[in-house]
Amino acid sequence: MQLIVLGSGSKGNCFALVCDGAVLLIDAGFSAKEIERRLELAGVDPRAVVGIALTHEHGDHASGATRLAARHDAPVVTSLGTWQALVARGEACDFLPVGTGSTAMAGPFAISACPTSHDAAEPIALAVTTPSGISLGAAYDLGRPTQAVRWFLRDRHCLILEANHDESLLRTSGYPAGVQQRIAGPGGHLSNFDAARLLGELYHDALQTVVLAHLSQRCNTHDAARTTVGELLATCGFVGDLVLAAQDGPMLPIEITGPLQQSLFA
Repeated sequence: MQLIVLGSGSKGNCFALVCDGAVLLIDAGFSAKEIERRLELAGVDPRAVVGIALTHEHGDHASGATRLAARHDAPVVTSLGTWQALVARGEACDFLPVGTGSTAMAGPFAISACPTSHDAAEPIALAVTTPSGISLGAAYDLGRPTQAVRWFLRDRHCLILEANHDESLLRTSGYPAGVQQRIAGPGGHLSNFDAARLLGELYHDALQTVVLAHLSQRCNTHDAARTTVGELLATCGFVGDLVLAAQDGPMLPIEITGPLQQSLFA
């Protein structure tokens, strides 16, 4: 399986998983036209999209979802609450529900979900597993990582996890106090420190790749996120890839093959 970061940050989030010629998008926070453009730049045919899995309905995660799904005859895979929020905005396409205890299939991808703490209709973390057993977990706009989320993300070969803000940069960002409280609160986002602490709990020997996503352009830097998270992972013995997702994609494909065969830390 290949993971391609099409773009992640305050202005939009979209990831592509490629397996056996099929493509699954995780979130679609750009216009349908822009997502197609980024897929083509990455050498991926948009016509291969077999599903769009959404974490929640906010525009930076779902703005292009229904139009892209309808254009390529692919379902949106998400929670019922998220789907109802999209329908309330007048959007429509094929829908596959996924929730606690259920699995949805889109092409070769088995998709499961876990509720998260965020100020959206019914936000979820996602996990995707291929027929060969390669497994990826994705959680951002996470608020607070509940015990259920910790359990859900365990034993994945790849984790996409938000490292939204540096706490010091948030305090000096110029945002009003109420906005700062929302960002740092239980319905908001994980800081670099929160992400590092969670990854320390989730670490296991078969964890191959960590992608830090949804970095705030105003309240974070790649250096701050890499230092905070990288140092913690190093103390755990992590020897895989630490990748920082860029807002302006696409990035080079990341091979997800399961347990590491050699030490590789970037």
